[in-house]
Amino acid sequence: MAVADLSQLVKAYDVRGVVPDQWDESLAELFGAAFVQVTGAEAIVTGHDMRPSSPGLARAFARGAAARGADVTEIGLCSTDQLYYASGALDLPGAMFTASHNPAQYNGIKMCRAGAAPVGQDTGLADIRALVEGWQDGGAPAPAATTGTITQRDTLGDYAAHLRSLVDLTGIRPPASGAKAAGDKVKVVVDAGNGMGGHTVPTVFEGLPIDLVPLYFELDGTFPNHEANPLDPKNIVDLQQRVREENADLGLAFDGDADRCFVVDQNGDPVSPSAVTALVAARELAKNGGTGTVIHNLITSWSVPEVVRENGGTPVRTRVGHSFIKAEMAKTGAIFGGEHSAHYYFRDFWNADTGMLAALHVLAALGTQDRTLSDLVAQYDRYASSGEINSTVTDQAASAAAVKSAYESRDDVTLDELDGLTVTAADWWFNLRASNTEPLLRLNVEARDETTAAKVRDEVLALVRG
Repeated sequence: MAVADLSQLVKAYDVRGVVPDQWDESLAELFGAAFVQVTGAEAIVTGHDMRPSSPGLARAFARGAAARGADVTEIGLCSTDQLYYASGALDLPGAMFTASHNPAQYNGIKMCRAGAAPVGQDTGLADIRALVEGWQDGGAPAPAATTGTITQRDTLGDYAAHLRSLVDLTGIRPPASGAKAAGDKVKVVVDAGNGMGGHTVPTVFEGLPIDLVPLYFELDGTFPNHEANPLDPKNIVDLQQRVREENADLGLAFDGDADRCFVVDQNGDPVSPSAVTALVAARELAKNGGTGTVIHNLITSWSVPEVVRENGGTPVRTRVGHSFIKAEMAKTGAIFGGEHSAHYYFRDFWNADTGMLAALHVLAALGTQDRTLSDLVAQYDRYASSGEINSTVTDQAASAAAVKSAYESRDDVTLDELDGLTVTAADWWFNLRASNTEPLLRLNVEARDETTAAKVRDEVLALVRG
């Protein structure tokens, strides 16, 4: 292909773009060579999702890595957290080929160092980009004296066994208040969105006391039923309907690479990822003897740090983004971390994110007591929130500055700029952040009641949108 514009391809945390318009297998091969050079790896592990372009891109990357002398272990079809498992268990740098929740024509690479440590702009990705740009301009990478090997390995069973070893699900049962018959299993509808959850869920759930109702488990990277992005409400409509039809105890929805998990209760109503974060935090703190650090990003609910403190833990607030969460977890020795985007990070999973493990925690929490899921999570869902609202603006900085100017002279609020602008009052807060990749400002508002949340939302949007 023509020389690729890597400024459009290499993002803050990964590589992502349209295939073959923005990148192809020849470029993937250069990324493989650069990854080995930057990490200094003698061996790496790779995996890929179900997109039509993924196997070819992953194999090209492996060729590039092997040409630089690294031995490559291919684990083939996998979820992103299964790749992190392999990186941790095998102690190897890894590369996952996926575009997560993006449409079918996209693909990308999520890279990590040994032990699933993240590779982002400040931890190697900028260096990888610089090498690939140089090689595109004519200086092809020199081959190693000895070419590495490329071998295959199945890690799905080991990944599932590791997750099940971290959460005891052997005695779970349906809630008594759910009017189920004696001996019934917890019934869960899972919408895999034709993504990698259809590959991992059957093995992870195998042998557990769960009545699994599968929805869109067929692996299909063209996403024929709906986009594999459960953050968009329209993409969980089928799950919500099926939960009600099946009289299920809960529903789970995974994104395309199955590293994020969204939960709906027995009524089909969405459970806030902040409530899931608080629930899992309480369980992880109990497991750790009622002590430990829990990371949460700055757009999670006030309820998260409250629940952490109530359960003996220490909450630590961070910027949005997995590289920041993982770095803070390593720095503090945190036992768990959560983001409102439904990424959940575990010390027992190499500080990496795994929606599947969070789902197992929700199942265990539900199945070891008698309340329905809606009753159970009510204690963790304490405030009214706007959800994330995106505004297209021509000048992000000017719009954000207008909002800051409107609030900075007020005596009843505090401002901080850890990540965008956060304004906090006694009964509400909001955060306004610029997108890294689009001309958008993202607004999140939370308050003690719906009326206040709506009032603050409308005030800020009026300033942002002029």
